[in-house]
Amino acid sequence: QLVESGGGLVQAGGSLRLSCAASGRTFSTYTMAWFRQPPGKEREFVASARWTGTHTYYTNSVKGRFTISRDSAKNTAYLQMNSLQAEDTAVYYCAAEEYGLGTSDERRYDSWGQGTQVTVSS
Repeated sequence: QLVESGGGLVQAGGSLRLSCAASGRTFSTYTMAWFRQPPGKEREFVASARWTGTHTYYTNSVKGRFTISRDSAKNTAYLQMNSLQAEDTAVYYCAAEEYGLGTSDERRYDSWGQGTQVTVSS
């Protein structure tokens, strides 16, 4: 089970940190990812952190602004979002794939959270 938290309303230029708490699994063997679904659009890949701890991946639009991390001791993944823009407004989802490579293909992920709303006001 994955449970996201940390969403909310923030002004453009502000920051938020999303958390994804995992339970019922061996967290250390799961690649964690964040996806988002903007209003009226398809869900899209944001970032991923490979289970080995050696690789992280980002979609181009968030590079340099967002940072994905994971804390195995807390069974939690994070998405630090800085310099937020109106275009970042979306429902953000956490996803997991055991021994995953960190792909941007959402079909590879078999566990999903319920989503958390992030709204950036301009």
